[in-house]
Amino acid sequence: MKPSSVNDLDEVGFDVKSYPGGLKAAIEAILIVVPEPQNPQKLAKALAVGEDEVQLALRKLSGEYREHARGFELKEFDNQWRFYCAQDFFGVVSKYIQKSAESKLSIAALETLAIIAYKQPTSRAEVATIRGVSVDGVFRTLLTRGLIERVSQRGDSHAENYITTSAFLERLAISSLDELEPLAPYLPEDIAEIPEFDDFRKKSSPQNKSEEL
Repeated sequence: MKPSSVNDLDEVGFDVKSYPGGLKAAIEAILIVVPEPQNPQKLAKALAVGEDEVQLALRKLSGEYREHARGFELKEFDNQWRFYCAQDFFGVVSKYIQKSAESKLSIAALETLAIIAYKQPTSRAEVATIRGVSVDGVFRTLLTRGLIERVSQRGDSHAENYITTSAFLERLAISSLDELEPLAPYLPEDIAEIPEFDDFRKKSSPQNKSEEL
């Protein structure tokens, strides 16, 4: 990809290289804030720089973090970049999570967990649309508690999707998701008009069960 042109800079309204730390610092700022992995093409367009420049900056940042033994890593998977906990610190993080696991989940966390349970697999964006608020912090809480986990991407979307874990089933004392209470009786009639709730209708309808005496 060619370097950014004057027109590109005019369009975004800034020259990222004039900022303290330049391009690398700008990329760091974006990756820290956004919840989803980012590809170099999208970053290059947003920052009005060449894709090759972004690729080089990403690899330099990744190398610098490894060289300085930071507690996080910048890693690439399927041309998508994001921050991860450094593998050497998995044990430290796990112990910290276990010590804080006894605290109760907030109402927001419980609502988010319920949406994931009945709509899974689902993305952060889908859950945020249903709840009408940002769910980034809540997702981090549920991930650290081991109640949800990331799964492979669906279709052509680059959004990560999430499902509940076996720990979730254990906390509810059920053996499978089929044992979750059906939601259909509790949903308002006009919910059928809302596309985001289609999966709730499908998954929460009472299943036919054979009568056993």
